Amino acid sequence: MTGSEGPPRSPQELRAAQFQRRLRMESDYHQARLLLLLSGFTEPLESFTGLTKLVKLDFLLRYPAMTRRLLPEDTQWPDDSQPTRDEMLAVESRMIRYRYGPWDDRYYPMLGALVGRGLLVFTGGRRFAARVTPAGRRLARQLAEMPEWRTTSARVSLLRRHFDFTGEQLKTLIYEHLDDVAALPQGAEI
Repeated sequence: MTGSEGPPRSPQELRAAQFQRRLRMESDYHQARLLLLLSGFTEPLESFTGLTKLVKLDFLLRYPAMTRRLLPEDTQWPDDSQPTRDEMLAVESRMIRYRYGPWDDRYYPMLGALVGRGLLVFTGGRRFAARVTPAGRRLARQLAEMPEWRTTSARVSLLRRHFDFTGEQLKTLIYEHLDDVAALPQGAEI
């Protein structure tokens, strides 16, 4: 026996177990969002290329208030995906302003977890390129049907229609039109 079997006994063990559950749930959430994004921007057997592109698109997905500012004024959001008042004032989860714009330290572990689960394969050698596996596509379709992920899925479709650019083009667009983000010092929360 290693001491890890069975239910936690002490209050500290209970708190540690609860913390681990929350981390797993948060990890699953970020993996699901990235899977929907990668699947939504590629066709079967096609690789998604460019970590900068992924990060910028994820920024727009997580910050609908910023997306709204970049969309043409007459753009209609897909059914039930219009940002709520609360979403316009809050952030899904914070990103950090780094040298090339928004970043989240969870990208590498989340992408690695998707690979480890057989939902994604890296295809690009030194440059980031990844293909969603058939199992990943099936899961992405299932997620898109779930009420709690429909809005995210619809927003991914909106992003593909309006922002299917290279990472460099997205970075330039964000810096030119979201000057408040570009003006933040490196390391600041967005």
